[in-house]
Amino acid sequence: MYYRNVDNGTNRRPFIAFAPLQGYTDAVYRRAHWNCVGGVDEYYTPFVRIEKGEARHKELRDTDPTRNDGVPTVPQVIARDREEFARLCDTLQQQGWTRIDLNMGCPFQMQVNAGRGSGLLQHPERVEAIVGEMQCRTDVAFSIKMRLGQENPDEGLRLLPIFNDVNLLHITLHPRLGRQQYKGVVDIEAFIHFVEECRQPMLYNGDITGIENGKLRIAYHDEVIALPAKVKGLMIGRGLLARPWMLSDKEPMEVLREMHSAVFNHAMKNLCGDSQILARLHAFWEYADIDRKLKKAILKATTLPRYRETASPLLHPAGD
Repeated sequence: MYYRNVDNGTNRRPFIAFAPLQGYTDAVYRRAHWNCVGGVDEYYTPFVRIEKGEARHKELRDTDPTRNDGVPTVPQVIARDREEFARLCDTLQQQGWTRIDLNMGCPFQMQVNAGRGSGLLQHPERVEAIVGEMQCRTDVAFSIKMRLGQENPDEGLRLLPIFNDVNLLHITLHPRLGRQQYKGVVDIEAFIHFVEECRQPMLYNGDITGIENGKLRIAYHDEVIALPAKVKGLMIGRGLLARPWMLSDKEPMEVLREMHSAVFNHAMKNLCGDSQILARLHAFWEYADIDRKLKKAILKATTLPRYRETASPLLHPAGD
């Protein structure tokens, strides 16, 4: 696994990408994590999609470079064909981006039914056309995030002749099928087989709950797993949302308090009314690895005073 030097070379950590999750890892959250924790090489935005013939405005607000200044950010797009992909790239390049990631892994049915995300894996001719568009845009560096397949792992393997001889920064592989969504156990053997056949740099993604001496601790597996040496690094999503302190030596509650303060202050200044503000704050806690009973109470709070009262044990420890 590729390692980068940090802290003037005294420590070494694997290359880390923070995976996106719609409604959770917006620019405010990404900046809060970068400022409070760091340790991430690339933060990916939730995907930008085509809506009514153009890039969705709400998602373009999140990719606005002024909102991401100073944070190592990569915009991600989702597309069903070359035309959609080209339109999205045009829009992001107009914003000033020279780095774009293509989502071919989203398993949610609405996207799959439209032939996007993991649904695109069943259409090699469309994938080939999209990769051709990538190669035409020599001023942009591209990467791909994908699954083993939508219905079976052969779908991803059949795409390797398209991927192997082009210029990509890396391929991120989540070793599940799209139809599984996030159920069942990740298929480490299938991941290793894909890595062996793939000539692109690879990132591993899926159920990462910890990193120990460069090896992974993965949910549902009892052992710490070592990936092939040629794997470039890791992309972590839900694991970092649950434990945003994973890459830090700080105490977990210290990280949560610092990040919550940034998200809370932004929500109070930029959102209107308890409903909007609480929706954003509830999203902050939804994946967090905290006491279940306390989390349930926080998520049930319907007014800001009640929210402050309920979350107080986490945000104001005894003695503060």
